[in-house]
Amino acid sequence: MTRFEIINVDALEILDSRGRPTLSVHIGLADGSTGWAGVPSGASTGSREAVELRDHEDDSRYGGAGVLKAVGSVEGEIARLLRRCGWTSLAEVDEALVELDGTDDKSRLGANAIVGVSMALARALAAREGGLLYEYLVSEQVAPRLPVPHFNVLNGGVHAANPLDFQEFMIAPMCATSMSEAVQIGAEVYAALRRRLAAEGQTTTLGDEGGFAPQLTDPEEALALLVTATENAGYTPGLRGVAIALDPAASEFREPDGSYRVGRARLSTSELIKRYAVMIEDYPIWSIEDGLAEDDEDGWHSLTGRLGDRIQLVGDDNFVTNPKIIKSAIERGIGNAALIKLNQIGTVTETLQAIALCRDGGYAQMISHRSGETHDDFIADLAVAAGCGQIKSGAPARGERVAKYNRLLEIAAHDPHLPFGLPGVISRRHAF
Repeated sequence: MTRFEIINVDALEILDSRGRPTLSVHIGLADGSTGWAGVPSGASTGSREAVELRDHEDDSRYGGAGVLKAVGSVEGEIARLLRRCGWTSLAEVDEALVELDGTDDKSRLGANAIVGVSMALARALAAREGGLLYEYLVSEQVAPRLPVPHFNVLNGGVHAANPLDFQEFMIAPMCATSMSEAVQIGAEVYAALRRRLAAEGQTTTLGDEGGFAPQLTDPEEALALLVTATENAGYTPGLRGVAIALDPAASEFREPDGSYRVGRARLSTSELIKRYAVMIEDYPIWSIEDGLAEDDEDGWHSLTGRLGDRIQLVGDDNFVTNPKIIKSAIERGIGNAALIKLNQIGTVTETLQAIALCRDGGYAQMISHRSGETHDDFIADLAVAAGCGQIKSGAPARGERVAKYNRLLEIAAHDPHLPFGLPGVISRRHAF
C-alpha cells in the first residue's frame, strides 16, 4: 500500500444551518491532493453519542457554544500527530486519532474535531486516487447503490416551535425508478403540502430541517396531511407508492415517571406501541425511528416483537452509530435497523464498521444528516458506498439539505448504471 504524507491540517469556526458554530476542516497531502469537511451537529442527541468540544467557559461568544477549542485541537495536537510521519490508510489515521484522544467518548479533543479531520482526509485520499468519494469509501463486500431519499416534510419536537411532539414526518418515494424521479416526487409532494397548509390557514414556516412546522398537536393530523398532499401531487400513498417514515424521537417526550406525552395524551409504553400499531393500519407507514426512548429497553423488546416483522424499526438514540452498542442490540433482538450518523461515533472508519456490522447481522441501515448542517454533502457519497438504499437529509428545501440530494443526482449522472432503491433483502422483508 502506497504511503502518503499529510502536510497541512487547518480548521475554521463557521456557522451551521441553525446559526450555531461548527468547524470546517481542510487537509493537504504532499502530492497536492486536498480535502475538506463541514462538521454537522445534532439537537436531538443520544446520551451515549461522541461528545462535541465547545467553549462552554466563554459565555461572551455564542453563549458558550463556540468551537475555538475544537479548532485548537485540530491545529494543535491532531496536526502535530498527522504531520509526524507517513501513513498507509484512513483506518490507520482514524485509529491513531482515537488513541490520541484517549477517552471513550472523544470528549478530550472533541468528536467534532476528530470527525472533521477524518472526513476531510477521506476526501483528500479519494482525490489522490482520482475517483469520486463514494468509490473510495465502498468496500469489496458491497455493491454501491443509489438510496431512496426520505424527505422530512413536516417538523415537530425539538426541531420546530409547534406543539407536535413527534419530531419528523417523512415521505419516501418507493415508486420511483431513478434518483431523478425520486427527487422530483419529493419536491412535488412538498409543494402540494405547502399549498394544502396555506389553504387550511396553517403556517408554512419551516423547522430546522426544512419541513413545515404547522400548529398541529396529534401525529395523526400530520399523517392525514401527508396522505392528502401525496394525492394532490398526483401520486398514490402506499408502500408501493409514496410511503411514510416517522422519527418520533421518543426520548424527547418521555416523562420522568416513564410515560410518554403525545399531544394531550399520557401513554404507557404498551399504549404507545398499540397506537403505533393503529397508525400502521390507517396510514402507509413503513419505518419508525426512535419509537421509544433510548433507555426503555423492555419497551424496545415489546415493540420489536409486536411490529418488527411488519415495518422497519430504526434505532438512533439507543444505537448512536456505535459498533459495540449495535452488536449488543443485534444479539438482544432490539429493532431491525440502525440510523447512521458520522458525528455520533466520530470517525469515518468506525462509521463504516457500524454499517458492516448491521449488514452482517441482517439489520438495515439509513444514512442520516443532523439538524445542524453545512453544505457538506459527504453523506450522499456515504449512502451510495454503503449500498443501504436509504438516506434522510431533511426536506427538499434549504441549501444545506438540498446539497445532499443534488449530490446524489450528480452521482447518478456520473454513473447511470448504479442501481437505485432499497436492497432486495429489505424489499422482500416488507413485501414491497
